[in-house]
Amino acid sequence: MTATELEAPELVLVDVPSRRRRHPLVGFVLRRVAAGIATLFVVSILLFAGTNVLPGDVASAVLGRDSTPAGLAQIRKELDLNRPASERYWSWLSGFVQGDLGSSVASQAVSGEPTPISGLIGDRIRNTATLALCTVLLLVPLSIFFGVLSATRAGSPVDHAVTGISLGLISLPEFVTGTLLVLLLAQWLGLLPAVSLIAIGASVFTHPSILVLPVLTLLAASLAQTTRMVRAGMLEVLRSDYVEWARLSGHRERDVVFRYALRNALAPTVQVIALNVQWLVGGIVVTEYVFGYPGIGQALVQAVSARDVPYVLSVGMLIAIVYIALNVLADLLVVLLVPKLRTAQ
Repeated sequence: MTATELEAPELVLVDVPSRRRRHPLVGFVLRRVAAGIATLFVVSILLFAGTNVLPGDVASAVLGRDSTPAGLAQIRKELDLNRPASERYWSWLSGFVQGDLGSSVASQAVSGEPTPISGLIGDRIRNTATLALCTVLLLVPLSIFFGVLSATRAGSPVDHAVTGISLGLISLPEFVTGTLLVLLLAQWLGLLPAVSLIAIGASVFTHPSILVLPVLTLLAASLAQTTRMVRAGMLEVLRSDYVEWARLSGHRERDVVFRYALRNALAPTVQVIALNVQWLVGGIVVTEYVFGYPGIGQALVQAVSARDVPYVLSVGMLIAIVYIALNVLADLLVVLLVPKLRTAQ
């Protein structure tokens, strides 16, 4: 055999398109969204079942003591309430999925004309969102400030004062806090209006003073709870090995606190803030009732009293969507804040 024949055959490299790997966070978000959709479906069933087990219906709520069997039957026929519950549920759900919130049967029973729910709740959603946004804009910086202040001065009079006030505020129900604020700032000092009444369709910013007492009431319990979470997280992180190493390396205490400790301490706090925002967006029913604030929570209570099932279902589902969206956002922020969670996805 010749030397040429003994030579190794030439290797030919073939381009094989590599499979593009999906970012781990994309899979995480998709799983959370899928779980959220399944949760919404369960919530819709529970809401419909809950509204249908309430005694009476919109016909009896409208007619009241003057109701007669013939009158009740007539209104139920006009409002299409005689259909089986399963048909009414699927009819409402299919419309909701397509963006149709339906019509208020309570308004239709009174006026005779179907009134779209989207037109009834637009201003109320804006009012509740404004109240929640003002509270959150104060909640986040104040809770971080007081939590860090208390943790970095653990055992000092400042720490004891912040902890004591926080425990006191957490123990008070919202209606008690609101009543005390009305008594102090509205009745005794006369600085602010006791109720938050505004004209239908008017902006709450035309009279900003009506926001002060509701915001302070909501801020009290939320701020106390979030401050305690920030303090607990900061204390744990400040005692960790890498923070001690940063101190021994000659870093200033301010850099140690804000560059190394605060970021990791904020991870559990993000979910607490999200829970507080969920509670705020969810209606703030007690606070809106105490101050007569025209928000979505107050409207939801009125709809339950009137047995307005489509109104309750649509508003309840909108609140559930906000809850789930905030949960997904909070989980994503936690993963972004903590690198080891990001690599584990």
